[in-house]
Amino acid sequence: MSFRTFILGLSASFGAAWLAIVVVPFIKMRNLEPIQLSEANDGSTGIFFPKRTGRVADGAKVYAENGCYLCHTQVVRPTYAGNDLYRADWGGLKADPDRGDTRRETNAYDFFGEKFAQIGVSRMGPDLSNLGRRVESEYSSPQEASQWLLSHLYNPRHEADRWKSTCPPHRFLFEKRKIKGNPSDEAMPFGAEHGKELVASPEAKALVSYLLSLKKDQAVPEVLNFGPPKAKGAR
Repeated sequence: MSFRTFILGLSASFGAAWLAIVVVPFIKMRNLEPIQLSEANDGSTGIFFPKRTGRVADGAKVYAENGCYLCHTQVVRPTYAGNDLYRADWGGLKADPDRGDTRRETNAYDFFGEKFAQIGVSRMGPDLSNLGRRVESEYSSPQEASQWLLSHLYNPRHEADRWKSTCPPHRFLFEKRKIKGNPSDEAMPFGAEHGKELVASPEAKALVSYLLSLKKDQAVPEVLNFGPPKAKGAR
């Protein structure tokens, strides 16, 4: 085998994998076609539109800049590739009080509105596909859920049962400033020092808003529902 043949073969091998894994998925996700809902299969008509609320664009940028994707994924894998659907509320809520079982697998439309799909690199921490749904299900109001996430960013090991957390603190997203008169409405209920208060930066608030927007359990059209059939009576 000549050196030229070896180089051409090596280039073709890596080039084919690069096209299949990077280029083709990028092109498909960049130009997602609208999906028409079917009355027979979906119970409604019209165009399927993924719903996202919160500061998605700003928060996604802070999420990426701080490397959150290095330790967290946002992919609920198909059941043939893992057990994600049956981990504690990763794929949605097993018993949502209003909608029943909302668990499902991830699809390309879940990243609608984001410049990059934050699918992640590894799972040092839990998957965040439905973090917003999980957190809000544990607290009585969005404000309490937001406060918990801010305290987690400041000190991931602030609760006794989270002392093993490997998440690094993001204290640089907060500012300690001198109290002038009464504490401000923006003051955090933690991290205060004598004569000083702790305030979340705009970046911290955008990141928390983005994390709370992660509720990728919206019902999808039948053509996107790749999960296993649910138990009889589940919605």
